Amino acid sequence: MKSNEFIGYHSEWNLGSPGGWDYQRITQKIGKSVFAFLSRQVDFGIELDFDLPLLSPVHGLVEMLSRVHHDREGSNPGVIAVVAEEETLADVVENRNLAELIGQVPDLKGILTAPQELERTNGRVCWRGEPVSVIFMDFNTDVLLKLHRKHGLDPLLQAVRENRVINPRGTEPINVKSMFEVITDPSCNGCFHPETIRRTPWTRQFYPRRTSGPDGEDIQDLLEWTRLRWENLVLKPSRGYSGHGVRVGGVHPDVEDAVQMAITAGDYIVQQKVPLALWAEDMPEMNTGSGEVVSVRRQTDFRCLFGADALIGFVARYGQVPTNVGSGGGVQPVAVLRSSISVRDATERINAAIAGLEAEVVSEAVALQQQMAVAHQFTYLLGPVNMALRPRVITMQQIEALNAYCSHIWADCLTLEKMWISGDLDHLISLEPDELEIARSQPWGGSTAILASDGIFSFGAHQNEEH
Repeated sequence: MKSNEFIGYHSEWNLGSPGGWDYQRITQKIGKSVFAFLSRQVDFGIELDFDLPLLSPVHGLVEMLSRVHHDREGSNPGVIAVVAEEETLADVVENRNLAELIGQVPDLKGILTAPQELERTNGRVCWRGEPVSVIFMDFNTDVLLKLHRKHGLDPLLQAVRENRVINPRGTEPINVKSMFEVITDPSCNGCFHPETIRRTPWTRQFYPRRTSGPDGEDIQDLLEWTRLRWENLVLKPSRGYSGHGVRVGGVHPDVEDAVQMAITAGDYIVQQKVPLALWAEDMPEMNTGSGEVVSVRRQTDFRCLFGADALIGFVARYGQVPTNVGSGGGVQPVAVLRSSISVRDATERINAAIAGLEAEVVSEAVALQQQMAVAHQFTYLLGPVNMALRPRVITMQQIEALNAYCSHIWADCLTLEKMWISGDLDHLISLEPDELEIARSQPWGGSTAILASDGIFSFGAHQNEEH
């Protein structure tokens, strides 16, 4: 693979409240220290850069929120609120860190709060009497509506109408996985960028229906067709998160159970499975049972976070299927390759060097990793976050290609929004009327937002050249 290419697909987009931006910053700190420790034990013979700003995307998010504040309030000081569900305030460290980093910007105060703690004072949305200029909301509109019915969140809904909430709630109708159906339907996808189409797995809403297949073939009964081809398919909730409710052919062999679950739950999609070998890499790990260094094949994914103008940063995850941290997956440091060798050669060299070390040395590296994770309070809802021992390797030319790829998605999402407003996507969107009302109260139209594309990509170290 050339140094300016990457292969693979996006498994989904997140246009509502994508996360991970601070987990990667912490991962980079720990990964750099662990790699430096290992480099003192063995000469890897390659130069890696852990410090590229895109590998700490939280700083780009802070800059984005600060810019929105100053666009609204000029040079006046103000409060930027990170709003999250009450039960997550103590456990989601990246939200705490985001509020703290906002507070380091001159004339800005960052606060982390539950939505019911917002209030209205003299007609302004406030927190403890202080006007709030901008809100980053760490949940989607369905959760907002549920909490509104419980707590009465009129101040937050006012902030939505005043366009103070990032991301705008107008992204919500197109923030569903069923949008991939229109992108993969040749009868109506001519308005999207060719790369977006090429990197989108064939997707259809899942219910008894007739439709077209991945190769344009006529499918008379989608349910029966899915049963017969389950090995190469995936079933997902159209609005799911953290990997909940996902069933994967070949990983979950009981197709009848998967089909019945999806039909019973409703609002599912069926999607063509991206071959696991394409987004798998071998990684050195300590086997806690035997005390030996072993090579384990792990799935990898690569979240791109981006705005209107450029990339904001990356989040690298690894684990089994799915790789979501909320389903037990982990994170991986990323390193930019500065040496004149391929990503595959660099990755294999790192793997071989670590495998050749004494188990006691690798155990020390793992202990350092864990000590630093504790120091950074590196936890998620399930507890401590798993972390890969070695970095994922990428080139600057591949990062440039990812930047172009993300700019295409931004433009295509604007096209989707226009199609939704014109009514062309009503058959793909299953939102409550109250959710749609909230979405319509804060149109997006390309205004400030942080979008995410979850890519199951290879940068050259995947385990199967056939793709």
